[in-house]
Amino acid sequence: MESIFQEIKQATKAIKKVANKTPVLKSTYLDQQQNCEIYFKCENFQKVGAFKFRGAFNAMRQLSPQQKQKGVIAYSSGNHAQAVALVGQMLSIKTTLVMPSNAPKIKQQATRDYGAKVVLFDPQKTSREAVAADLNGDQQLTLIKPFDDLRLIAGQATAAVELIEEVGELDFILAPCGGGGLLSGTAVATKNTNPNCQVIGVEPKNADDATRSFYSGVLHSNPNPDTIADGTRTTCLGEITFPLIQQHVDQMITVSEEQIKQAVRFFFYRMKIVVEPSGALGLAAILSGALKINGKVGVIVSGGNIDASLMADILQG
Repeated sequence: MESIFQEIKQATKAIKKVANKTPVLKSTYLDQQQNCEIYFKCENFQKVGAFKFRGAFNAMRQLSPQQKQKGVIAYSSGNHAQAVALVGQMLSIKTTLVMPSNAPKIKQQATRDYGAKVVLFDPQKTSREAVAADLNGDQQLTLIKPFDDLRLIAGQATAAVELIEEVGELDFILAPCGGGGLLSGTAVATKNTNPNCQVIGVEPKNADDATRSFYSGVLHSNPNPDTIADGTRTTCLGEITFPLIQQHVDQMITVSEEQIKQAVRFFFYRMKIVVEPSGALGLAAILSGALKINGKVGVIVSGGNIDASLMADILQG
């Protein structure tokens, strides 16, 4: 863990120069309701509207000149795709992004707007890994994985580092979990700087492979899960993220689709911010009562990229 934490410290220095220092927000109403202090690290205000910029930048800044010249390929349902595309634009690296056809249109368009070549696929018929492998048959392009890469994990961890630097030691910290890059990075960073803090991972009940893996000790998969939290539609945890989560996360919690929508509505109506379903998982766990919290609580709000039609449906609900 020490070597990973060194990576996180190096990433923190590098990312401070280019990333947005995202705000930490509070809700007086929520604090009173829960009888504790809750701090939201709002990565919906990060570049590309999500924490993924941190990891993509930290990974791609370390590529060799030859790798940068040949270009990169990545696969993602949206936020990682946008992040890789933007970093590619910033560092003059050509990018190819493989995205499922059911990815939010706003994420597809933003990825194209950052200059990437976008290749869509039907997730009911094939996998993003297979499509990327076919496109990169000669292996000339460097694969930038969405979560199972120590450089990405270190970059994602910097959000938790910033949160703890700003508000001090926490009793709990909650992070959403898809492939586990954000959660594992958050856990390593937190346990090194705030060892008594309870690290809680949250995922949808409809995409609970990480929770089942965590409690069984055996890696479970859930291909193409049916959840509005598109950022968590990963098949399973990674070879790197799974053991890190087992070692450094204290608890995993799942929330229903309706609880996720309730959290999105709370952010919009009570706190006046737009948060995508994946980004609302931590708040959903708190509002659901599934997690008993006290003292000072940090919540990583992972992103705010959501199609207008889905947001309208959620708010009307």
